[in-house]
Amino acid sequence: MTGSSEIMPRDDVPTGRKLISVVIPAYNESDCVDELATRMAAVMDSESTYDWEVIVVENGSTDDTWEKLCKIRESDPRFKILQLARNFRMDGGLTAGLAHATGDAAVVMTADLQDPPELIPAFLRKWEDGYENIYMVVSRREGTGPVRTFNSKAFYWVAGKLTAGAIPRNASDFRLVDRGVYETINTMQERNRFIRGLFAWAGYNSIGIEHERPPRFGGESKAHSLKVLDLAFKGIFAHSYVPLRLITITGLSVSALSLLVLVVFAVRFVATGVPFAGYGTLVGFILLLFGVLFSMIGILSEYVGLIYEEVKQRPNFVVRRKVGL
Repeated sequence: MTGSSEIMPRDDVPTGRKLISVVIPAYNESDCVDELATRMAAVMDSESTYDWEVIVVENGSTDDTWEKLCKIRESDPRFKILQLARNFRMDGGLTAGLAHATGDAAVVMTADLQDPPELIPAFLRKWEDGYENIYMVVSRREGTGPVRTFNSKAFYWVAGKLTAGAIPRNASDFRLVDRGVYETINTMQERNRFIRGLFAWAGYNSIGIEHERPPRFGGESKAHSLKVLDLAFKGIFAHSYVPLRLITITGLSVSALSLLVLVVFAVRFVATGVPFAGYGTLVGFILLLFGVLFSMIGILSEYVGLIYEEVKQRPNFVVRRKVGL
């Protein structure tokens, strides 16, 4: 045989070392992905006892995020790209990435570098100690306005009260989970997904690591107040039946109050002959009851909406293209 051929190394050949999958949804993150790749590569190089795969989920971007990711893949085959057919929001992107992860553990994080890759080694040390779900606890938020800060605090307070503390306060989506944990999450096919809540519900041996959340590296935040509130409501309603029980409690309380008021009016009628105290009081009380009634209907409609999404059985994501997977 004449001539020679060079055998190129493959990035999917097993080496006997444990594999860490990093799942990163990216939606219009053109200003961040190059810096993200640089910092992720530094972390992976520093943790050379592990094999790595970084699954970046291009979540229906309208900028050149896809093109930049393809260039990153060409220079570093540890980066793999999953392009979705449209934007499926943060939780849809995480679901898609975890469905394609193959590692002994998986890291989930955002592409805007508010989840600093440099915290991953600390996650790994806790995983090596036997913890299966290690998450970042946001001790302080930099570059966040007062409205967003208030919304976050209010959400965690309400969610903690309604779920009996199942969702840890200030826990972020940024975490490392063992294969058993993310495979459990992958079996949950509910359509109204709140990944943070699913990890909390699954349990396992969990621990939080406090860390300041830096401002995003570049680009614009997609976490606008209305979207955040919508996600918060879905998260609460998907993991708590307390709002439904409040309807019953409110109904019984209003009925008891109405009965008491009727007794008082009846006594006054017998004693003074005046059946009612005044027209304005009646109108105010009736309006109050209507407000309570429509609030109850609103809570019921939220749950009906969640049921409607579930019974349609549509997939949580649609893959358009894969690179390296």
